[in-house]
Amino acid sequence: MSQCEVIILEAYEFYATPENGTISIPEQYKKKITSEVKVILLELTPFKFNREEANARKRTDLLSPLSIDTRGWKFNKEEANER
Repeated sequence: MSQCEVIILEAYEFYATPENGTISIPEQYKKKITSEVKVILLELTPFKFNREEANARKRTDLLSPLSIDTRGWKFNKEEANER
């Protein structure tokens, strides 16, 4: 009988502020985490803006126009469905 190994990932989410490059695991998780961990950091960066100006802007102001010349291009449905 052959054996295989499966890695089970448990996710724990919490907020922390690093101190000298170290992040402490909250007490409620310390007993649950007993093996190697994979760490993915998401840094929270505040972004300040003027709400009145943001509301006054049109949604399309955020998009850049894009123009593509499709003259001479023919769509082939069978070729597109092969992908």
